[in-house]
Amino acid sequence: MKLICYLSNGYPTIESGIRIAKDYVEAGCDIIEVDFPSTNPFLEGEYIARRMKAALENCSDYSKYMDGIKQMKNNHPDTKFIVVAYENTILSIGTERFIEFCVQNNIGDIIYVGGNNEEVKNKMIKNGIKISCYVQFHMPEEEIKAALASNGFVYMQAKPTNNNINPAYPTLKDCIDELKRRGIAGEIYAGVGIYTTEDIRMAKDSGADAVFVGSTILKLQNDIPKMKETIASFKKACGE
Repeated sequence: MKLICYLSNGYPTIESGIRIAKDYVEAGCDIIEVDFPSTNPFLEGEYIARRMKAALENCSDYSKYMDGIKQMKNNHPDTKFIVVAYENTILSIGTERFIEFCVQNNIGDIIYVGGNNEEVKNKMIKNGIKISCYVQFHMPEEEIKAALASNGFVYMQAKPTNNNINPAYPTLKDCIDELKRRGIAGEIYAGVGIYTTEDIRMAKDSGADAVFVGSTILKLQNDIPKMKETIASFKKACGE
């Protein structure tokens, strides 16, 4: 199972993000999830939203964020990158320009947040960009159908929140097994609520192809040796 680490692009600076990407890769991270900070990060918790706000206060020029991601990609050609972009951010950049950036830099996987604009979505898909589909732990039917119709990976909620458990699928393994039974043939990545090596082993035993780790790593960025040690331990748990 692969390990995905979240990187707050531009926090505290774009240059520091480039350095953090290097630390991630050296520590054993397989895939880097990197964001474009949004002016309206409505889906994020307070911690990530605060980082996005601070990043944009330091630099509001999305061209520089694109340059930063390009540099990360050039520095680590063997590392996969998943880009997180809110619809309002893509529209601010310009749909054609955003697509051109993704295609030129071989960024194939997008977490497209607030993706209600079918024209934007269809243009990205037409240009070979894969758009992930999020499925909540309680397995709503409309989300399963959207995942079946998606061309990207499934982002499966790893742990329930607010007791949102479907009694037919009470565990992550049950959820993943059902998605596969329904016809999901692509990769299923588990995220949300992954904080410990035990969580990672649970996701692996449940059949996830990769696991997302976010705030646990982000909160260690003032102690790089500890951060790298934690990533290494998480990577080891992915392979156990």
